Amino acid sequence: MTDYTIAVFPGDGIGVEVMGAAMAVLEAVEARHGFTLDKQSWDGGAAYYRETGNDLPEGAFEAARAADAILFGAMGLPDVRLPDGTEVAPHLEMRRAFRLFAGVRPARKYPNTPALLADPRAEGIDLIVLRESTEGLFASRGRGTVEDGRVARDTMEITRETSEDLFDFAFGLARRRAEKGRGQRTVTCVDKSNVFVSMAFFRSIFDERAAQNSDVTASHAYVDAAALDLVRKPWAADVLVMENMFGDILSDLCGGLVGGMGMAPCAEIGTNHALFQPAHGSAPDIAGKGISNPTAMLVSTAMMLDWIGERAGDARLVEAGDSIDRAVWQAYADGAILPYELGGTSDTRAVTEAVIAALR
Repeated sequence: MTDYTIAVFPGDGIGVEVMGAAMAVLEAVEARHGFTLDKQSWDGGAAYYRETGNDLPEGAFEAARAADAILFGAMGLPDVRLPDGTEVAPHLEMRRAFRLFAGVRPARKYPNTPALLADPRAEGIDLIVLRESTEGLFASRGRGTVEDGRVARDTMEITRETSEDLFDFAFGLARRRAEKGRGQRTVTCVDKSNVFVSMAFFRSIFDERAAQNSDVTASHAYVDAAALDLVRKPWAADVLVMENMFGDILSDLCGGLVGGMGMAPCAEIGTNHALFQPAHGSAPDIAGKGISNPTAMLVSTAMMLDWIGERAGDARLVEAGDSIDRAVWQAYADGAILPYELGGTSDTRAVTEAVIAALR
């Protein structure tokens, strides 16, 4: 008997390696917290496409739809392209099909990791880029046009329904972070409403939802100013909510502020489905060397357990997610690990084992 089903997609490159770390940590918390997961592993990604002409095997997409959650490693290889020139990325289709509108991308500075900003307050970086993940400029994926080799067009799409759901999610997220003693119970709408009518529409909906969530402080920032402040004073940020492309860019900037993309977890959440993955790519330059940083994968896995547990009302999974989150923090706080990515010598296995030891 199993309690929940997880559709597992290791993918390409280091995706396979960091997924191995996630499976080891999941096994540890299952035994400790008294639940079982049916982890159904599927092929897929760029290497699979190169071999078969398909990005996923038959049945994989529907298995993802039926699962309690989806866990991704990384997909895509720079030398493997679709006929339109874009990368193989089946998770982008899952975002659309499963309406995974809320892309939660935390950025947190871990102890005993290199300081990339001189100001000591940067040790307190703990923010979330909340990226709308189904529309915005990405809505043009597969629908853009090139006319006579002279003009190319992609179209921004913002809808009221998705924006309302996104902003309500943002206020709830800020609330929950505050209850856990993190953040300032603040949501900032990041846009370019001084130039684009679509962004003015986006901001107007934000203001409507803010009025219905008056217990959370609401503010605004233009995306260029937000980028500046994320370098000047990232410790002042809490939940930053924004359009798809803006979120894609600023979340990578935030990953850089805390050490690199190996420190950048991600949850893509909808009303009925959710997908969890590290925000980094497949990193073919280091694949197979065993030195990839699994931190983002492990924190994404913790976020998955928390989401399933909250949705199902199952405290065992919420507690398990919290325990992984604490164990990752403790492994860094104890000075037990410093990944190669951050200038250390801890390989994938060493990081995984240190986190499992902290769980005990």
